[in-house]
Amino acid sequence: MKPVFLIADSIVSPFGWSSAGNFSEITKGHTNVRLHEAGTRSPKAFYSALFTDEFWQQNTIPSFTRFETLLALSIKDALSHTGIRPADRKTGLIISSTKGNISLLEDNAISPSLKKEISLGSSAQKVARHFGFIAKPLIVSHACISGLVALITAKRMLQAGLYENIIVAGADLITRFVLSGFQSFQAVSDEPCRPFDAARKGINLGEAAATMILSTNQPSQNAVELKGGGISNDANHISGPSRTGQELFMAIDQAMKEAKSEPGQIDFVSLHGTATLYNDDMESKAINLAGLQSVPVNSLKGYYGHTLGAAGLVESVISVHALRENVIVPTKGFETPGTAENINVCSTLQYSELKTCLKTASGFGGCNAAVVWEKN
Repeated sequence: MKPVFLIADSIVSPFGWSSAGNFSEITKGHTNVRLHEAGTRSPKAFYSALFTDEFWQQNTIPSFTRFETLLALSIKDALSHTGIRPADRKTGLIISSTKGNISLLEDNAISPSLKKEISLGSSAQKVARHFGFIAKPLIVSHACISGLVALITAKRMLQAGLYENIIVAGADLITRFVLSGFQSFQAVSDEPCRPFDAARKGINLGEAAATMILSTNQPSQNAVELKGGGISNDANHISGPSRTGQELFMAIDQAMKEAKSEPGQIDFVSLHGTATLYNDDMESKAINLAGLQSVPVNSLKGYYGHTLGAAGLVESVISVHALRENVIVPTKGFETPGTAENINVCSTLQYSELKTCLKTASGFGGCNAAVVWEKN
C-alpha cells in the first residue's frame, strides 16, 4: 500500500490561526478555557473555550455561517503552505463535524430553505465552491470520533488511488443546543476540567477548526506518515462508554497492527481524556489492555476544551508538532491519579527523541477510533 503523508496542517482556535502558534501557547501552559457568564448560550455560568465577538467581527465571509467560516479559514491557511490546487481532479475534500449549523434551529422557524442550509452537505458544497474543488466533498459526522474517522477515510481513499491529495477539515461551535445537551446529563464541569484526575468533575466544551492535508506524495522534509487507523463500536449505551475498555482496545489494536507498531515503539499516546468519570476510566482500561500502561499519555482538553468534530484533527495536529519538536505536552488540570487502572499521565513537559505516537478518540453511541502517526 502507498504510504500516506501529512504535508500541511492548520488550527484556528481562540489561541490564534497557526498550528505553530497554537503549539507554542500550549507548551507555555496557556489555556483557552474561561468562565463565561450566563447568557444566550446558557442560563448559568460555564467554563468553555470560545471565540470572542471581536474575532467574529474581524472574520466574516459573505453568505457563510460561522461554522462555514471556520472551515474556510482553516483550509485557506493549510493550503497556503502547499502548491495544491483544489481544482485538480486528484484533490479531494472531507469535512468533519458533529453539529455543523445546528445553531440555525435556535432562532429560525423551520422551512425548506432552513432544512437545506442546516445540512452538512450544503455547508460542504458551499465550502467546496468557495475554493474551486472539482471533486464532490465527503462528510464524516460520527460523534466525537469524526475527526479521526475522516483521517482514516482519507487514508483509505488515497491508498485506493482515488486521489493524490485530500484536504481533511473539521469544525464545531458551542451553541445553546450543544451546551444544553451536555448539561442535561450533568457532564459539564463547574471548573476547568481535570482529565484523569481523582477529583475530575466533567468536561469543558470548546470551539475550533483544524485542517490536515494528506498526500501520497512525500514531502521533501519533516515527513510524518499516517501509518495506521482503526475504528470500533462497543454498543454499550447511547452516552455511556464501555465499562471494560475492550472495544477502544480493538481500535487501538487495529491501528497498531496496520502501522506494524509494537507497544514498545509508541513514544506517547494522545488520549481523548474528556475528564468525565467513565470515559477516563474506560481509556485507562484500554491502555492497559494494549500494553501501553507505562507509555506517557496526555489529554489536550484542558487547553481547548472538547472541540467535538474538530477534536481528532486539532489534537492530531498538536501531536504531530510534538513529534517534530520532541516534546510531550502535559495534561493540564491533572494532579492526582484517579483512573480505574494505572496509566502514565504526563503532567510536565517531557523532552526526548520521539518517533511514533498513538491518537485515540471515543464518542456517544460507543464509537472509538485510533490512528498512529510516525515521524520519518
